[in-house]
Amino acid sequence: MSYFVRLFTWWNGATLSTGLWTLLYGERVGEDEFGNVYYRTRGGKIDPALGFERRWVIYNGLAEGSNTPTGWYGWLHHTVDTPPTEESYTPKEWELPFQENMTGTPLAYRPPGSILASGERPAASGDYDAWRPEG
Repeated sequence: MSYFVRLFTWWNGATLSTGLWTLLYGERVGEDEFGNVYYRTRGGKIDPALGFERRWVIYNGLAEGSNTPTGWYGWLHHTVDTPPTEESYTPKEWELPFQENMTGTPLAYRPPGSILASGERPAASGDYDAWRPEG
């Protein structure tokens, strides 16, 4: 069953084709605290179609982009050239710890005034008069 799932789904880790590509052309760079494994083209070879090296991640479990830590996110998106495994990265004092993306769950952020926040529409401020055709 596992091979069948890996053949047809991309959100449950890597597909078989991604695993094969990684085996043939990938070079393991490191792993984060969530078990996600990061790769780049072997030897840092520049992809002629892109003009830079390819970098990718194989997620541990569901493929959820918000599960990428800050240091690895910067490396994946070519913001920094040095992966977090090759430097001592310490978060800035203003950086918040990782929090899973809660969109679509009961724990999602509901701003004040949202119908979903309390289940009731807040009272109008009274400075709005609806237009009536009779004047």
